[in-house]
Amino acid sequence: MVVSAEMCCFCFDVLYCHLYGYQQPRTPRFTNEPYPLFVTWKIGRDKRLRGCIGTFSAMNLHSGLREYTLTSALKDSRFPPMTRDELPRLFCSVSLLTNFEDVCDYLDWEVGVHGIRIEFINEKGSKRTATYLPEVAKEQGWDHIQTIDSLLRKGGYKAPITNEFRKTIKLTRETEHKLNDIVCCKKKKKKK
Repeated sequence: MVVSAEMCCFCFDVLYCHLYGYQQPRTPRFTNEPYPLFVTWKIGRDKRLRGCIGTFSAMNLHSGLREYTLTSALKDSRFPPMTRDELPRLFCSVSLLTNFEDVCDYLDWEVGVHGIRIEFINEKGSKRTATYLPEVAKEQGWDHIQTIDSLLRKGGYKAPITNEFRKTIKLTRETEHKLNDIVCCKKKKKKK
């Protein structure tokens, strides 16, 4: 698979340059093939989520990682924008998504193996979506129903959740290729 540690280091470089007002890093050497992608930031020894945003639309990796590095670090509405002080405590993960499959049954996916995206019509008649990467349900200790219900709430569904409503969900599962929790890639000064 195409995922490499260099991708995570590139994300750190992009964020570092942005936070310090430096020119963005040079074009990386890794492939520039298009993939749907997510950039996830975690912080501290317990690796708490600090930001995670991506796209299901295939993007060239160079521009996609550059864009979603900053979007996940600065615009994830669940968190305040990242600061310089956080850089040494950050971990980065890059996820490239493949093998999208629409399934007929909302239970037709494996916890810890598939990421899922749901589409549904909310109580006001609006189409809504919500997504979890494969590790979310496993890390939370959720089963299929708990994961689906959590996704519905994440997507803004406020009405009671019934089994009949769950059956109306359109579910897409995908496989994730991920490089986990790379720590800040610092360039060391050469000794004279």
